[in-house]
Amino acid sequence: MAGKEESETFYSAATPLEFEKGSLPTTVIPADPSANDLTAPPKPVIITSPTVAGTYPVVLFFHGFYLRNYFYSDVITHVASHGYIVVAPQLCKIMPPGGQVEVDDAGKVINWISKNLKAHLPNPVNANGKYTALVGHSRGGKTAFAVALGHATTLDPSIKFSALVGIDPVAGVSKCMRTKPEILTYKPESFDLDIPVAVIGTGLGPKSNMLMPPCAPAEVNHVEFYNECKPTKGHFVAADYGHMDMLDDNLPGFVGFMAGCMCKNGKRKKSEMRSFVGGIVVAFLKYSLWGEKSEIRQIVKDPSVSPARLDPLPELEEASGHLV
Repeated sequence: MAGKEESETFYSAATPLEFEKGSLPTTVIPADPSANDLTAPPKPVIITSPTVAGTYPVVLFFHGFYLRNYFYSDVITHVASHGYIVVAPQLCKIMPPGGQVEVDDAGKVINWISKNLKAHLPNPVNANGKYTALVGHSRGGKTAFAVALGHATTLDPSIKFSALVGIDPVAGVSKCMRTKPEILTYKPESFDLDIPVAVIGTGLGPKSNMLMPPCAPAEVNHVEFYNECKPTKGHFVAADYGHMDMLDDNLPGFVGFMAGCMCKNGKRKKSEMRSFVGGIVVAFLKYSLWGEKSEIRQIVKDPSVSPARLDPLPELEEASGHLV
């Protein structure tokens, strides 16, 4: 969509087929901390950007517990190809930091984006600072919520967000063993958020994998996150998939091996789950940023269009009180 607010080309998603990759070619740009580069990020990041000239919204993508940002390359490329600059920081090295440290590190990366992202983008590409969305998986989903709720002590308070998506967010091992900061209140609609929120869940996340505990336990998973959101909010649960099924295939290294076997996994193609997750993120961003409601409403009214079976039925409750 060109010329929406500025003379530069201004894109939202280029195709109504949100479950398919978009029409825009993309490039992947790694950036690492450096004492010799004033534009370097405070944490390693992977930037996935369209290469077509234009001004695009920024999506922050936070990885899950102990995972690597490049494990999500398929989903991230899917989102970027619809007209978004996706920045995926690596917030842990060998061992994950404490929960508050991770949230504060996320705030530092967001501050860096507002000042120095442009130096790392392709020449014809610009970031639109008016539209920034937070997306995260697992513990990274909880991090995204914590940042949106104001728990990042490092975050420039002038920075505002336009949308929030939690992908099977997890707030700890159990209700009694939650990660810091403890954001869940166990009170309906208690999150003090004034932006649209989508929560994606998995049907197998709360289930054990042989001797391993659930990766997305009850009382700290997508169900409670959604219950504590105020409208506008959406809930989409992929019934036949597990907590890690949106990751890339054939993940490298020991961490990749553990990511593939720790959680209860679905038996269907992971590519379908990746298309589902990417499609929900794209459709919800179109709805939240541009007011383009047709795609997300179609998914709610006709769940059969989704590549993943949705159960329970998806929900979209608007701030007006209208339940789609």
